[in-house]
Amino acid sequence: MLDYDVVIIGGTLAGRKAAINASKMQGRVALLEPDPPPVPGQILGANRHHPLLQIAKVAKQMRQVSQFGIGWETADRTLPENILIQWDSSCQWSEYITTNLESIYSPAAIASLGVDMIFGVGEFIREPRLALKVNNRILRSRTFLLAMGSQPQIPDIEGLTLTGYFTADTLHKITKIPNHVALIGGDPSAVELAQIFRRLGSDVTIIVRSNHILPRAEPHTAFLLQSLLEAEGVRVLTKTPVIQAKQIDDTKWIQAGNKAIEVDEIILGIGRQPNLCGLNLDDIGVQFIGGYLQLNSRRQTTNHRVYACGELAGGYPMPHLAEYEAQIAIKNALYLPIFQVSYDHVPWVIFTDPPLARVGLTETQARRRYGDRVQVSRQMFKQVPKTQILGEIMGFCELVGHSDGRLLGATIFGVGADEIINFLAIAIQKRITINAIANFTPPWPTLTGIISPTAAAWVHQRHRNQKFWYNTLENIFHWRRSNN
Repeated sequence: MLDYDVVIIGGTLAGRKAAINASKMQGRVALLEPDPPPVPGQILGANRHHPLLQIAKVAKQMRQVSQFGIGWETADRTLPENILIQWDSSCQWSEYITTNLESIYSPAAIASLGVDMIFGVGEFIREPRLALKVNNRILRSRTFLLAMGSQPQIPDIEGLTLTGYFTADTLHKITKIPNHVALIGGDPSAVELAQIFRRLGSDVTIIVRSNHILPRAEPHTAFLLQSLLEAEGVRVLTKTPVIQAKQIDDTKWIQAGNKAIEVDEIILGIGRQPNLCGLNLDDIGVQFIGGYLQLNSRRQTTNHRVYACGELAGGYPMPHLAEYEAQIAIKNALYLPIFQVSYDHVPWVIFTDPPLARVGLTETQARRRYGDRVQVSRQMFKQVPKTQILGEIMGFCELVGHSDGRLLGATIFGVGADEIINFLAIAIQKRITINAIANFTPPWPTLTGIISPTAAAWVHQRHRNQKFWYNTLENIFHWRRSNN
């Protein structure tokens, strides 16, 4: 007899949400988490620095209040050049927010829904039948969901371990704002942290091996974001390998290409890798590709009773993506394995200021799939009244559409992009045409005012490309004017 319908091996926010959803879907559920239980902030993992994004944004706004005619009670009523940032207090506030966020999905709250909370380290066994062994207890379940977190990739750099480094996971252990920070790698966390520390007053250098930061983003978008960071004073070194790190007396040095750089702290941001040690997955037929789990579109591993979600198959460590995959996996695990993931309508965001958001296909991906039937329109944020009022005119909105009117994808880089992108994600999911979006009239002035003009430009472009109808309409108007 089986003990459970699904056992979730968690330790992440996605795992906890999956347990809640499975319980609400009337399944009998067990959630296995590490022992001792995760400390505050560990559930968020690489995303625990997000409260610091708000602190950095406020610091920037304080430096710019004079443009709105706001000053200080000083003799010349000018804003002091240096803003005092109390790192200890900022970290305390960040930890307070993180603890509050995690308490919503605390083990006690999950257990109250009927989920069996189990703490320990599990190991799969296949004899006499597939099960999970935890604390000398055998958990028999029809299905299993792997929802563990990942760990930062540590590059093989001479002297790096002895010199010392931080990652997005261990950022809270930094005791003061460093004078100079070197970020090795250009993944989303590295880009976000570069802007955070620059706005907090650090000199920041990003070092990447590729041609630009964010190697998975469209080059023109990555270069624009890179230009933003450089305009704020971040030094970006591209096509530059880090060869060596060492500490001389109280000073850290890194050798980046032919440059020797003196730094206070080193932060890694080159990507993440699965944390699957000790589960005995090989013995139950779970296979890997390039160090990541091999999954099908139903989120099944090569052992079809074992599902997985999140960073275990590669990709950026974004909680909402893991949550979406867990939703599909749980439905397949509890009911029938007929539900498939589709990322066409799932947005992702890099939380710089302004943010970079995307959903669906990029122009390159769309042209690879549909060729000349793809049209692209782009509008700049400086044309939107609300951005003028906010003093945040940098950025653009780009729509990628099929010639039949379908919205294939969108990229937004600008203030509020992290919220606006959801409108377009729903449009893709519900198959709302670009023509319908062009006819949408948002309140004035709002940031969503960027969407309709971009869609209208796309419709106008398609109209001009339909030469017969365009010329026919032009001739009709000419004939009417000539006969009145």
